[in-house]
Amino acid sequence: MENKKEKRGQFTSKLGFVLAASGSAVGLGNLWRFPFTAGANGGGAFVLVYFVILFIIGFTLMLGELSMGRATMLSPIGAYRKLKSKYAWIGVLGVAAGFLILSFYSVIGGWVIRYLVKAVSGDFNVTDGAVLGELFTDFIQNPLEPLVYHGIFMALTVLIVIGGVAKGIERYSKIMMPSLFVMLILLMIRSLTLPGAMEGVKFLLIPDFSKINAEVILAAMGQVFFSLSLGMGTMITYGSYLDKEQNLISSAMEIPLIDTIVALVAGLVILPAVFSFGFNPEGGPGLLFITLPAVFSQMPLGGFFAVMFFILVLFAALTSSISILEVVVSYAVDERGWSRKFSTVTLAAVIFVMGIPSSLGQGLWSHVRFFGRDILDNVDFLASNVFLPLGGLLMCLFIGWVWGVDKAIDEVTNHGKLSFPLKGFWTVMIKYVAPIGILFVFAQATGLLELILGA
Repeated sequence: MENKKEKRGQFTSKLGFVLAASGSAVGLGNLWRFPFTAGANGGGAFVLVYFVILFIIGFTLMLGELSMGRATMLSPIGAYRKLKSKYAWIGVLGVAAGFLILSFYSVIGGWVIRYLVKAVSGDFNVTDGAVLGELFTDFIQNPLEPLVYHGIFMALTVLIVIGGVAKGIERYSKIMMPSLFVMLILLMIRSLTLPGAMEGVKFLLIPDFSKINAEVILAAMGQVFFSLSLGMGTMITYGSYLDKEQNLISSAMEIPLIDTIVALVAGLVILPAVFSFGFNPEGGPGLLFITLPAVFSQMPLGGFFAVMFFILVLFAALTSSISILEVVVSYAVDERGWSRKFSTVTLAAVIFVMGIPSSLGQGLWSHVRFFGRDILDNVDFLASNVFLPLGGLLMCLFIGWVWGVDKAIDEVTNHGKLSFPLKGFWTVMIKYVAPIGILFVFAQATGLLELILGA
């Protein structure tokens, strides 16, 4: 076992692990999904519900995945197999989700690199959102250019992951995550000093309790679930690289906390600026590639802040992409006996090819649609709305009813060395509350809830 652990690598410090795991959670979802989801669901009302759910369900699933990873020191498929051999198929969902998510995530990461290049070149001198919308559409519909940037983003991800856990993922997370925090704070300060910015702050932070309804609660639960990279085996994989003395309880609290701080500060970067210049806070993904470039073009020193912002977004995208690629690489190393270098390059190439239809589906293959969605949206839907919720649901049921909560708690407490005052609460959550909550998210995301209620 010791030899295998050394071969697989290990985080060298708790700080390195927390930053890497937080980086996995902090991604594009924090920088555009959180602000526009909050905007579409009542602002402060959404944020309040989000916080409550985050520290209940987010903590519960995070601790569950970390405990499984460290107990087995294996990737998701191997972890389930070691704990209960006939349940290895649950881990397959996580690995499959990793392939699917990174295939389209890398395409969007490529868009970020292209916009960073545009920012450095000083191209954001257009204030008309309609014109910027046309520029964005022309770019993503180009059959070749987005693929080039898709390849560049995947190559950057490979360069980090191929270095291994300590020399790759941990080292670069220690650089990118602090840099991300610094840039976020600077951008937040600039945004808050814009005329009329306080309207955006009020919208984000002051809850209107009348707007809290089932739809807002479900939206907040979905944001928590997907933001924390839960249900796809990332935290099982990262947990497998921890030594037996690490405090999983504190880590499972710190990672959601960091993720939430980033999401909240991102909201304080984007929404005050959006309100200041009179744009729509419900702008969806267009907030990132259309609305914000328009904002930067009207802002003093806007070119400088545009460059800083898209570097920030790139770092956030990379800290997530390396964790997703690590899930599939760890599978190949653990289950297939491949070398890390061969696994990383080969699987990244496969994922790049898988992403080509998602890219072409924005233009050349835009006529290819299923269920009213283009190729990228269908891949996103399958991975995010089916595989991830199912993975999280099955993980809770597996720990609660198959592996056993007592065994998980024994791992969490370092075999009785650590105090765990919340073990009663966590037991109820992992066995009952979290599965029911996730089931509702799954039913809503797939349309089953509407079908059931309609019936």
